[in-house]
Amino acid sequence: MRTNITLVCTECKGRNYDTNKNKKNDPDRMEIKKYCPKCKKHTVHKEGK
Repeated sequence: MRTNITLVCTECKGRNYDTNKNKKNDPDRMEIKKYCPKCKKHTVHKEGK
């Protein structure tokens, strides 16, 4: 049930984090506020393709 996903920064479009999620509990795209090393600040990261 768990699938691997990549989190993409919404500001610089950098692919910073790899994680996994449970598709049964979270069917839509994930959105998490995390630190972006390229922007050097906390930004919203969305699930990439």
